[in-house]
Amino acid sequence: MCGRYTRYLTWSEIHRLYRLTGPAEIGRNDEPRYNIAPTQDVPFVTAGENGNHRLREGRWWLVPFWAKEMPKAAMFNARIEGIDAAPAFRDAFKSKRCLIPADGFFEWTISPADGKKDPWHIYLPGHAPFSFAGLWAHNSNLDITSCTIITEPAGEPMRNLHDRQPLILDQAYYDAWLYPATPKEYLKDILSHDIDGQLQFNRVGRDVNSTVINKQPNDHPALVGAINPL
Repeated sequence: MCGRYTRYLTWSEIHRLYRLTGPAEIGRNDEPRYNIAPTQDVPFVTAGENGNHRLREGRWWLVPFWAKEMPKAAMFNARIEGIDAAPAFRDAFKSKRCLIPADGFFEWTISPADGKKDPWHIYLPGHAPFSFAGLWAHNSNLDITSCTIITEPAGEPMRNLHDRQPLILDQAYYDAWLYPATPKEYLKDILSHDIDGQLQFNRVGRDVNSTVINKQPNDHPALVGAINPL
């Protein structure tokens, strides 16, 4: 799963990650966010005009276009195993796919010492920016734009922390994923091109357990730079 993530990319870094054509002032003053939680508004990228990309913003909790009320079920993640068939996701999977810019995410384990939750910050080498593969929707009944992050079974090294992980897409496949006319039968093959095996992680302070805390994670001093520490 992916229930919290970080995005402290600068506006110029976002431009380098995508081919954005919107006005330069959009997002320029967007402050770093170190503890993004479901239901908060987040930026995400969709296909734009003439093969370019478009930056949008919406609620991180998918609201299907046909919904008459806000979904009560958890819709901030979409399991890859069912996105082509589940009523909540299948329409977005066909034609409303997106990328969600990030530079890290969190997962939790239970401490054997006191039984409390220990957060781990997970990222790429050098804290390089990346994109979660996602889906998006616009619901005109409720006048809300929203998105969700696709998850998959955990591979190495993430299975040390959890049995699932968000799908981080290889940049070479951004266009094929975003292009609305990409045939449905090719989409899961595109999603197989992830870069999750490069992930690293450190245990961080428990302050991040609270969604109201938005500060840069403090690496646990005993585990700085650790990979597969469990």
